[in-house]
Amino acid sequence: MSTTHSERLRGLLEPLVSAKGLDLEEIEVARAGRRRVLRIVVDSDDGVDLDACAELSRTISTTLDETDVMGEDEYQLEVTSPGADRPLTERRHYVRAVGRLAKIQLHEGDEFVARVLAVDEEGLDLEVPGVKGRKPTARRVEFVSIAKARVELEFNRKDKKEEEA
Repeated sequence: MSTTHSERLRGLLEPLVSAKGLDLEEIEVARAGRRRVLRIVVDSDDGVDLDACAELSRTISTTLDETDVMGEDEYQLEVTSPGADRPLTERRHYVRAVGRLAKIQLHEGDEFVARVLAVDEEGLDLEVPGVKGRKPTARRVEFVSIAKARVELEFNRKDKKEEEA
């Protein structure tokens, strides 16, 4: 996708997504056989449910039909939330991961799994689980030190709503 095409799509779609209280995370145009697929990834601090994706999809579809930004060729529109394996790249991603386990790789090569306790402008406060009966330890990591990070799936994790009840 050319930069100008990408910019035109972002300029057209970002206000529509923002109007629904969502963040536009990614726009991807890919080939699927003879068709193109326009994949739009959205998120929010409270997550995104299927109804919100469907409603936004209808709004975007109508808007795209009224413009020539996708050209004359057929395309398939997909509006989705980020998958569980999405990398944490923006500060807001880390804020949304508070309370969750994350696998973090530092530029220096150190890699570990820790629970995100707090996020501020410069970095993260983490709790590294203890090994073999040892107590967890606190750790501070600055954003500039992080090479890669992603949320680790926890199948037995209590949901925030369960904890509040």
